[in-house]
Amino acid sequence: MWGGVAVRAGVRSHLRVQTPLAACSRGCGGRAASLLPGAASLLRAPCDPWRHCRAVDDGPENVVEPGRGPKAGCALGYHRSVTHLQRPARRAPLWLALLTTLCVVVAACGGSDDGAAGDGDGQQDGSSATTDATGEPVDSTTTTEARGPLGSGEAVTIAFAGDASFETMVGSLQADPEGLLQAIAPTLGAADVSVVNLEAALGSAGQPEPKTFAFQVPAEALTALSAAGADVVTMANNHGMDYGLEGLQDSLRIKAESGFPIIGIGNDEDEAMAPWITEVRGQRIGVIAANDIFDSNLVSSWTAGPDSPGLASAEEAHQERLVDEVRATRPLVDTLAVYLHYGVEKETCPNARQVELAELLTAAGADIVVGSHAHRLQGMGYMGDQFVAYGLSNFVFKAPSEPGRRSGVLTVTATGRRIDDYRWDPAVLQNTLPVPLQGAAADAERAAMDALQGCTGLSAAPSGPGVEG
Repeated sequence: MWGGVAVRAGVRSHLRVQTPLAACSRGCGGRAASLLPGAASLLRAPCDPWRHCRAVDDGPENVVEPGRGPKAGCALGYHRSVTHLQRPARRAPLWLALLTTLCVVVAACGGSDDGAAGDGDGQQDGSSATTDATGEPVDSTTTTEARGPLGSGEAVTIAFAGDASFETMVGSLQADPEGLLQAIAPTLGAADVSVVNLEAALGSAGQPEPKTFAFQVPAEALTALSAAGADVVTMANNHGMDYGLEGLQDSLRIKAESGFPIIGIGNDEDEAMAPWITEVRGQRIGVIAANDIFDSNLVSSWTAGPDSPGLASAEEAHQERLVDEVRATRPLVDTLAVYLHYGVEKETCPNARQVELAELLTAAGADIVVGSHAHRLQGMGYMGDQFVAYGLSNFVFKAPSEPGRRSGVLTVTATGRRIDDYRWDPAVLQNTLPVPLQGAAADAERAAMDALQGCTGLSAAPSGPGVEG
């Protein structure tokens, strides 16, 4: 939404059109596709705006879409825009944030609605365009207009996949990143928005931390996931800083230079906790990520603080900060998901902590809570009117056992706050990579997933008061 980027007190939002397979730095059909320097080389996509991307008019708003890949050729099925929220290191009280946001609305609108429609070229009449410290344009319009619980009234599909560590696959990533996940791409990429847990340090810098397993993958891992249809990855997990502070700084460098959305890590806790927000068919979708699993000897050095880099934490000492983020993001979006790293390895039932966090976050305003870490599938279903998936297991992972090789993609259909449906598309890991199951094998795995619901306390259908428009 070119003129509707969310702004909070002291918050500046960068509007970027994400084109996963056609990372064009020039305009497509006269429209601009904005990505940070280095994105084209990272995503290994020829920057030919006429061949690989096109402008799509949809009323007063315009988008640039990839011309190939799982999300190509579907004007209504791809994001119009992405906002990256950047906050100051110190959070203002919520009442002050709301008051200041109201002032921003008044100042931006100038008492007029003339800028609501826009001309579709990224600059709307009546909006206030400024620049940040780097000289990049900053959109200071807001998304505070009144909306009901169903948002635009359009259904949106959101896909989630589990742990992707790409262990022992550095050579394959560097040789053919775009083709590596081609088997699962039609499944993951079929959703409007797709989220994956990247369970490794990203880059090549740093030294392994003192732990049993330390994973690190090159930047081409983003290329592989993007080519398979992923739109955003979380690195809030117990391997996100496996190569220490220097490794994290390399990950943050890649995040900044590529323009590819990575959540759950940051230069401080505000950046690490910050939501990723996108718009699909008029629905604003937000995703927040946090980690509840830290090695005891690394928890202090890995946890992002007010003035220190690290991972977003969901641990008890920090869970109120996470709850605050959910509450603050709730008014900005129509559908809000939280991706957690939590639970106990090799367990197929959620523990009390997982249930506690799911209840806490749904009560704070999350519509969807999903997670991973157990390296096993765990049950999914409705918690009242919200949806919870306790364990998505492995997605790109060198699993030594048959239970660990059970994989798949979860797709949730939501119309604003109403969760309409969900679907589990099972897969099996073959040579570390997910391959979708078909026919009777797929049916058997779906039945097995249904059976896992028995120990979760979740239900197969909504059990709350319902969500009406």
